[in-house]
Amino acid sequence: MPNQHNQEQVKIVQEKLDRAASMVVIDYAGANVKDLTELRAALVEAGGEMFVTKNTLIDIAVGKGKMTESLQGMSAAVFSYNDPISAIKALVKFHDEKELLEIKQGFMDDKVLSTAEVKALSKLPSKNELIVMLIQRLKSPGQGLVNVLQANARNLVYVMKAIADKK
Repeated sequence: MPNQHNQEQVKIVQEKLDRAASMVVIDYAGANVKDLTELRAALVEAGGEMFVTKNTLIDIAVGKGKMTESLQGMSAAVFSYNDPISAIKALVKFHDEKELLEIKQGFMDDKVLSTAEVKALSKLPSKNELIVMLIQRLKSPGQGLVNVLQANARNLVYVMKAIADKK
């Protein structure tokens, strides 16, 4: 029978998984405290969190056997709460800049993601970027209509100016 502390840790990881839109397992071996503090700050800013616990407890929380092969060594779970991509973007950016972490696997919508899939997700626009793109798309037909409606008056002024210059 597992001890009380481990049961509480599994419950904490399961609650975090329920709240999170996605999760990524990383190997943080070789990173120092300063680097991990930087990573944690970047993740919090992006709406995520890094949580370190035993590999077997993460495996039990996700579902026994789903991520067993990636839960070796010094592993941590990175959770993305605001949207599935924001914390992953921060994690991959940190990984590319520092080259300290190893991204092992991801987990989203009860599906295990490979390292390549996690990196592909990081290249997608975030929720805020998608909202901005949508607003720009919705705004552009209105701007085009305004230009068309102003064109006749503008052209009339140009024609009158050309006639006046001719005389």
